[in-house]
Amino acid sequence: MREPKTDRDTEFQAFITVAWPRLLRTAFLLAGDQHTGEDLVQSTLERAYVAWRRVSRADEPYAYVRRILFNEHARRFRRKAPEQLVNAVPERADRDGFAQLDARGALLAALGTLPPGQRQAVVLRYWEDLSESQAALVMDCSVGTVKSQASKGIAKLRALSSLTDMESIGGTL
Repeated sequence: MREPKTDRDTEFQAFITVAWPRLLRTAFLLAGDQHTGEDLVQSTLERAYVAWRRVSRADEPYAYVRRILFNEHARRFRRKAPEQLVNAVPERADRDGFAQLDARGALLAALGTLPPGQRQAVVLRYWEDLSESQAALVMDCSVGTVKSQASKGIAKLRALSSLTDMESIGGTL
């Protein structure tokens, strides 16, 4: 027997209330700006709503939706030329003078220079704090690929001169 639509809507709305901030932060890191991140989360939640019966029955509904988010991001990347993506990332996200905000802007710009696989691996491993095997499941690749992509991504971030001052304000790469 089908569940009433209002129950499904209420359950989905409760999920969104809890998951939205975390999904938005992850999408922001992947996309490089607030508006594109919001669009990415919106598209993700549209797909999640259509499959909500399957999503809600999953062991970890957030993990299921996060996978949709990464797939949606990958789908969008395939449609754009790489130079469009790099140029879309602002050079400095926040220009209010505070060192931490400057460092955040530099980090976001640096993330925008990474190839998509490295960026996904870095975000999953160091932002989402997933294990290598969990990240491999999300990225649909081997654990070795996650290790390699994350290592290369972190090495590229460490080599960028725009990030050299991060350690002096308490951040580390």
